[in-house]
Amino acid sequence: MRDLPPWAAGIVSRETYADLKSFEELVRRWSPKINLVSAKDLPNLWGRHILDSVQVWKYKCSGRVWADLGSGGGLPAIPLAIIAKREAPDVEFILVESDQRKCAFLATAIRHLDINASVKRERIESLQSLQASVVTARALSDLSNLLSWSHHHMSPNGRAFFMKGASWEPELDRAQLGWRFRFEVHKSFTNADAVILEIEDIELARSDPH
Repeated sequence: MRDLPPWAAGIVSRETYADLKSFEELVRRWSPKINLVSAKDLPNLWGRHILDSVQVWKYKCSGRVWADLGSGGGLPAIPLAIIAKREAPDVEFILVESDQRKCAFLATAIRHLDINASVKRERIESLQSLQASVVTARALSDLSNLLSWSHHHMSPNGRAFFMKGASWEPELDRAQLGWRFRFEVHKSFTNADAVILEIEDIELARSDPH
C-alpha cells in the first residue's frame, strides 16, 4: 500500500486496496479495446483516475442510493462502491451509461468485485428519476447540463459531486445564469488545477419578466 498518499490512507483498508487494484487491472485489460481511459493516461491510471475517484468519499452524505451519470469506465462510481462495500454496504450505486460496450465492462467489474451496484443502459435524460441521495459525474459535460440532469435524478435533500478541471470557474458563472443552487468548492487532492463541486438545492432560475 505504499502508493497510497496520506489523505487516502485513512479511507482505504487493506481489503479495499486489493479490490481497487483488481479494478485497476480490469481497466487496463479492457481499455485498449473500448477506450475506457485514454492511452496517454494508462501509465498513471492509479493516481489520475482511481485515487482521483476515491477522494469523493471524503465528502459523502447519508442516503441509500448513489447515482453516477455517464459512468463510462466506472469512474468515480466503482472505486466509491468498493469503499462502500465495507464502510456502507447498504448503499446502492446506480451507474447510468448508454454505450453498450462500456455497460458490458461495468457489469463485468460489478460482478468480479462483488459490489452493491447496477447498470442502467439508457440516456440520462430519458431515464425515470432515480431519486438519488448522491449524484456524481466525472468528465461528462458542462455544469449547466449536469445541473439539469441532477435536478431530475436527485432526491429533494440530495447532493451532487461534480469533478471539474481548470475551466470550472467560467462553467460555474455560466451555470448561475440559468440555475440557482448552493455550492462548495473542494480542491482536488490529485490535481492542483481541479476541484470537486459539491452542490445542493438545485432550482431553475426565474426568468426576468422584463
